[in-house]
Amino acid sequence: MKQSSLLKRVAVLRDTLAHIPQDTVWIIQPENRRYLSGFKASDSQLTESSGSLLMNDKKAILITDSRYTVEAQKEAPAFQVVTLKKGLMESLPEILKGLKTKNLGFEEDFLIWGLHRQLTKQLKKLSPPVRLTPLNGLVDRMREIKDGSEIRKMQASAHLMSDILGEVIGGLKPGRTEMEVAWEIEGLAREAGAEDLAFPSIVASGPNSALPHAVPTNRKLRPREPIIMDVGIKKDGYCCDMTRTIFLGSPTPRFKKIYQIVREAQLSALQAIMPGIESTRPDAIARNIIKDAGFGDYFGHSLGHGVGLATHERPRLGPEKSVKLAKGMVVTVEPGIYLPGKGGVRLEEMVVIEKNGPKILTKDRHFYDFS
Repeated sequence: MKQSSLLKRVAVLRDTLAHIPQDTVWIIQPENRRYLSGFKASDSQLTESSGSLLMNDKKAILITDSRYTVEAQKEAPAFQVVTLKKGLMESLPEILKGLKTKNLGFEEDFLIWGLHRQLTKQLKKLSPPVRLTPLNGLVDRMREIKDGSEIRKMQASAHLMSDILGEVIGGLKPGRTEMEVAWEIEGLAREAGAEDLAFPSIVASGPNSALPHAVPTNRKLRPREPIIMDVGIKKDGYCCDMTRTIFLGSPTPRFKKIYQIVREAQLSALQAIMPGIESTRPDAIARNIIKDAGFGDYFGHSLGHGVGLATHERPRLGPEKSVKLAKGMVVTVEPGIYLPGKGGVRLEEMVVIEKNGPKILTKDRHFYDFS
């Protein structure tokens, strides 16, 4: 990531500080930390952290420990790297005192309750005591609009995943297990230079395809059944997300019809995606098509979600919490129909919203025309 882009993001955040109650922000979400500083280290779980950021109108500090000092200094040159000699909860009050912090904004979705309690006690000991208040998704909202560099990285990620998925689909045959196919996807992704999987691959066949987030099993692929493959990789930090439903041989009449309905819902929703449109509108279009076809009770999730440094981020294309879509947002469009005990169909494209509508980033074209 170019330092100029990172400095611009820091400047935008600092401009925001003049209009919010917090005078200092504490950034602990790994994707937000990387977005602002360029520091790439990941956190394996909520109770472990490779570092966090403290920023006010004058200073930008990256707090880490000796495991990551060298990487932090190299990857985040715009930040003062502070290597902890004691625990974070013991060290943070002194650092905040140096910043003259009065109101510390924290990321409420990533600070576990135990740490919140510890930190609240520590901050009350300061004179004057420091208030701890939530940021309400401040940096997450900044990440909604992708710049050109981010979009290019996501397109590269999507193209690589498309190539891998195309190769895997070409080798599908009855008798292979869901787990074998999932392992193949991961192996090919690693060989092709992917940084990581964006999420564990979903390979679900037959009745398992009725589970929107099925975990691959030892079930063997069979002819004519739907096989949902929901896959994604991470490249240069940025994720992609795509889903295809595949049949080995001709599907049954029921699933041929369901596939046609889902594809119509997807294409119609794509046509509606434009800057200025409410995010609930594409969802309503797809949902009504599925409902009018008699399958409204079998489409339970939202139409789509934002993608970026995380697989699921703002905005959400769903029936609630409407926001206006804007140029530069990257979202998925993934309607589905799931019949419990029988099977399901989901189709997913990842698109960037441009001036005149959506540009599809996923290039795999394994779609059927059953008309």
